Amino acid sequence: MGYKHYIVTCGGTACQSNRGVELFDALKAAVKAHGLEDEVQVVASGCLGFCAQGPIVKVLPQDTFYVNVKPEDAEEIIAEHIVKGRTVNRLLYDKEQSKINVKVKDIDFYQKQFRIVLRNCGIINPESIDEYIARDGYKGLERALFEMTPEQIVEEVLKSGLRGRGGAGFPTGMKWKFAAMQPAGQKYMVCNADEGDPGAYMDRSTLEGDPHSILEAMTIAGKAIGASKGFIYIRAEYPLAIERLQTAIKQSHEYGLLGEDILGSGFSFDIELRFGAGAFVCGEETALLASIEGRRGMPSPRPPFPAVKGLWQRPTVINNVETLANIPVILTKGADWFRQIGTADSPGTKVFALTGKVNNSGLIEVPMGTTLREIVFDIGGGILGGKKFKAVQTGGPSGGMIPAEFLDTPIDFGSLAKIGSIMGSGGMIVMSEDDCIVNIAKFYLDFTCDESCGKCAPCRIGGRKLQQYLDKICSGRGTDEDIEKLREISDAMTKASLCGLGQTCSNPIKSSLRYFMEEYQEHIHEHKCRAGKCQKLLTYSIDPDKCKGCTLCARLCPVKAISGEVKKPHMIDASKCIKCGQCFSGCKFNAITRS
Repeated sequence: MGYKHYIVTCGGTACQSNRGVELFDALKAAVKAHGLEDEVQVVASGCLGFCAQGPIVKVLPQDTFYVNVKPEDAEEIIAEHIVKGRTVNRLLYDKEQSKINVKVKDIDFYQKQFRIVLRNCGIINPESIDEYIARDGYKGLERALFEMTPEQIVEEVLKSGLRGRGGAGFPTGMKWKFAAMQPAGQKYMVCNADEGDPGAYMDRSTLEGDPHSILEAMTIAGKAIGASKGFIYIRAEYPLAIERLQTAIKQSHEYGLLGEDILGSGFSFDIELRFGAGAFVCGEETALLASIEGRRGMPSPRPPFPAVKGLWQRPTVINNVETLANIPVILTKGADWFRQIGTADSPGTKVFALTGKVNNSGLIEVPMGTTLREIVFDIGGGILGGKKFKAVQTGGPSGGMIPAEFLDTPIDFGSLAKIGSIMGSGGMIVMSEDDCIVNIAKFYLDFTCDESCGKCAPCRIGGRKLQQYLDKICSGRGTDEDIEKLREISDAMTKASLCGLGQTCSNPIKSSLRYFMEEYQEHIHEHKCRAGKCQKLLTYSIDPDKCKGCTLCARLCPVKAISGEVKKPHMIDASKCIKCGQCFSGCKFNAITRS
């Protein structure tokens, strides 16, 4: 059936949690109420990326982009835009769009993006295999099955220069080659969808918006290395992604694209889901394999590497979601096409979850080599509230804090390593002048300490010692010797820890000491936190000229440290004050100051 209009709504987790399901139902109901079922199709797609403006509704073929849409707006969109042909200007992101026919790709957030991994997210119905096929889906698999030998598939991926997008950046084709070289027999292909970085949701959104791309990629990989079985290891906290993967697997079986003798090619491959319980350490390859086998998720020494001896001691390739999402495109368009994007050392694109103190937070995909400045200020729209940029953290809790002097650094594996950070899986958190670097380093360390499996002493003991020194500094009890201890322990953990978690968890500390030493010195020598985040370093007082005597601060204080009569200035007893900040955040007259 041909429709005159297609209305695409964001069907990702974030928008669903913001009344997205109600919006979808309201649009469907409005279409039905106007008798337009034969003319208008409403589709819940994957994440459209511009999360700061969600829920988003896109109307095709006009390519109209409505933002912050509520279920109550559905009737107006149908009655005005669809029935009367008049744009609902108040819902447009770009208010000039209706006058000069601005396309979505021309909106500032999208202008410097280039989508390979997210090519179908926000465009197709992720629960329709037909829509995936209509956009060249399974074309790469067809070529792999009928036009290429396993060796040619591996060579094409090697030629593309694709590097693993899970963090380390190891050449994907090389990993496949190691597994393919092992003697024939049972081999496994594993997709790592155990995304655990704080603020990261790249893999979740890809699975929610384009699950068939991962199934196709895993099947191609299975043919390349000689595997007949695949597992997707996904955290149970991703119910929508799991549901859409289950639907995609069922559809692929029905179409003969999974299972025995795929498309009559003689090649058989099947995929199962395995659920993780949310342990961050299970993102590490050997811990992930242990969890799939039903054992406790703890890393094992390497070598042997999984490509030689992995799942149940058989050769196993593990790639993360983003890495795999590139594979069908490489086989469809060719390695030479892929290498034209990005840089010589880091071809292709990278997906980032851009969050923190930035105006345009969301999911973005940019060519490798794009600078931090372009991401933060051109795509991200600059810092919230017009505040001053302080740093950006790449690589999640294992990455480094990058100061303003490196904003023109291109994003690729080598460039980030030179300035003390890593690509990681793609978390990118922007910090402003209102953030305390020492406090943030402590936040990341607290996270990795909680997530450590405790198997090796350098990580188990070293992480806790780092916590103790950071606690001292944040509470005003730090010394210069503590700085040296932070450096010594961090270096020891990097050299001696068993897995990547322990080896990299001190990166935020190292980079912050390298670029923001003055903030550490202020905490130690001046007992001052310039951002006002370290509560124990703050002193609260009441300005008698501004205080109205409303008594709210006294009522909010949990330790009764504030006294005074009604309609008369109050006072804070510093000896009782626990510096919780309740009075400061609650005062309606800005009478309470902190220093």
